[in-house]
Amino acid sequence: MKKIGVLGLQGAVREHIRAVENCGAEGIVIKKKEQLEEIDGLILPGGESTTMRRLIDRYGFMDELKQFAKSGGPVFGTCAGLILLAKRIEGQNDAHIGAMDITVARNSFGRQRESFEETIRVEGVAEDFPAVFIRAPHIVSVENNVDILAECRGRIVAVREGNLLGCSFHPELTDDLRMTEYFLNMA
Repeated sequence: MKKIGVLGLQGAVREHIRAVENCGAEGIVIKKKEQLEEIDGLILPGGESTTMRRLIDRYGFMDELKQFAKSGGPVFGTCAGLILLAKRIEGQNDAHIGAMDITVARNSFGRQRESFEETIRVEGVAEDFPAVFIRAPHIVSVENNVDILAECRGRIVAVREGNLLGCSFHPELTDDLRMTEYFLNMA
């Protein structure tokens, strides 16, 4: 059985664990960096990327997260997790994990009250995926090695680069497991 970790410092952790388990894999809440050695893939959940970064630093996770991604471990970043994965963040000098060759913009779909759900096409996943956007970032640009999987309202919202998968929306907040299944097939 595949073991998928969800970084358990902040954000939609329980929802991702539920989605992973509903796909038939084992979901593990990652609270210690040593646990990264026990998993087949890692999900960086949505939440608040600045808070997540502070907690990553406080608990000494950064080097291990970078190494996990660099060594080919499958990593799926959703919303704030996408921001953590990006090499470049608009209006910010430093990246976080910086593994994915993309530039992201924070909160590009508006504030909390502008949150919305829209059915989108996700390449290799679904023609009709119910994407939930909450203070969502979007992907401003990608380099040649990054595949664009989905767009919404003229903006890039899902990408893949080898072992790395990222999306602006929250697949874990729906009952549709196809995005989680896609990631499990990467692991």
